[in-house]
Amino acid sequence: MNLNLYNDVPEGLTLRARSFIRANGVKVDCLQIEQCRERWVALGIPSTEVDRVAVYQERWGGLVLPPAPQYDGGPRYLGAHTPEGSTTEGWRFEAGTQRTAVPYAFMIGPAGEFGIHAGNWVPLHASIEGWVESLALADHAASWAKQITKVNGDEVDDIALEDHEPVREVMGLADTWWRGTDSLVAIYTGEAQCLSFPAGRTARIYSGLDEWGLRGGVA
Repeated sequence: MNLNLYNDVPEGLTLRARSFIRANGVKVDCLQIEQCRERWVALGIPSTEVDRVAVYQERWGGLVLPPAPQYDGGPRYLGAHTPEGSTTEGWRFEAGTQRTAVPYAFMIGPAGEFGIHAGNWVPLHASIEGWVESLALADHAASWAKQITKVNGDEVDDIALEDHEPVREVMGLADTWWRGTDSLVAIYTGEAQCLSFPAGRTARIYSGLDEWGLRGGVA
């Protein structure tokens, strides 16, 4: 497997996320979608879905980033594979192979969502960009916070978010980020929903942040 610096940072990300990729991202070889097109279409996969996979692969394929705080680190690298689904239920395709032995796959959903699938399909973020933004924000917050507190299960309900606003760039669905006056809160419910395990809800509270710590190059 060839390994190179990842210099072609996709557009549409915050400065924080672009800096994160430039500082940490590397590129590995990945599947060439056009080599699979004829075979996939013969299997009944619509050509429009193959096009969607090809666009994803061109934009994100082969990107290796540091491990995520949850989901045992997330995908080992971003890279698409054979779509699955149907016209009625919609089509999904693999977003990247697992970094560790987790009981679900990381997938891109019918509307471009990034999520996990293990019988149940749970979108974590509205797009792959949202997932990458969440990785960049977690890395930034961990670097600048004076204290990091982790809570699990029902304790997540006790987190006071009245003076917080959603961090919109992460495009959160099952997983969300919240920005307060001196703290950032990450709430992860994807595994709990996917595996029907409510106790699996987790949150991290990054406290003691100044203005740069709270935002860190959002523009």
